[in-house]
Amino acid sequence: MQTRSVLIVLFDGVQSLDVTGPLEVFSGGGAAYTVTTASPGGAPVRASSGLRMLPDADLAEVGPVHTLVVPGGSGARRSGPELPPRLAELAAGAERVVSVCTGTFLLAEAGLLAGRRVTTHWRHSAALAARYPELTVDPEPIWVRDGRFFSSAGVTAGIDLSLALVEQDLGREAALAVARTLVVFLRRPGGQAQFSTQLSAQLAERDQVREVQRWITEHPEDDLSVQALARRAALSPRQFARVFTADVGVTPGRYVASARLEAARRRLEDSRDGVEQVARSCGYGSAEAMRRAFARTLSTTPADYRRRTR
Repeated sequence: MQTRSVLIVLFDGVQSLDVTGPLEVFSGGGAAYTVTTASPGGAPVRASSGLRMLPDADLAEVGPVHTLVVPGGSGARRSGPELPPRLAELAAGAERVVSVCTGTFLLAEAGLLAGRRVTTHWRHSAALAARYPELTVDPEPIWVRDGRFFSSAGVTAGIDLSLALVEQDLGREAALAVARTLVVFLRRPGGQAQFSTQLSAQLAERDQVREVQRWITEHPEDDLSVQALARRAALSPRQFARVFTADVGVTPGRYVASARLEAARRRLEDSRDGVEQVARSCGYGSAEAMRRAFARTLSTTPADYRRRTR
């Protein structure tokens, strides 16, 4: 079995989960990976949470690596002048260059991402685009690939991306075994989006409304009109609409539209079903109705979305 070397860069102000998430995933791959951490001068670093981390090596002395992982954190947005040039040197010989969260800032500062499509934590997307206008910053996906460069969204998205890389290297079963060990999804329910429907909206306080939210997510193909959902909640349509909006923060109609779009995205990403079949299974009356929803919300077509995410 080919052994791939993975280098995770450490620096003061690093986000500890950006480090430990990928480290645990690749370490779970057993003999397929050797994982090393390194910092400037090999010195201990203090994570943004205050956690003290002891690296394996001096960053200046690390040789060529297969996969270079650059985590984020407050230190990534205010790094010293010595780190970006060393990252550029290491990236030149790496088969894969990976950023987690705001690690994208470091790779951009190293001059590695000009003209590329990238993502980062949604909170810092606008700042990244403003500081590095030569990048195409997409704030929505949990991770993005552009050639040999991979970028991921905030914090735990580094686990999603690392699992995808393990699946690419070793196959689905190996990646699934790692995901099960870590008790995480191989592919999170929200699909490629940083926010699933239930993360974007708030979870209702009332039991019957939470049950309706669950039903919508699990049955996007059903009748999800206000009248049907009100019957499930044992409320009148007017009372249900008022209670749902107050608890969830959006109207039932908007919540259903988001849930159906999310379900369609997931099926386009993970299945080989045709567009017409995906549309029917996600509650759209026709493929044209689903195309209109994609154009309105994502500014793309279902077919283009499938090509881009797969």
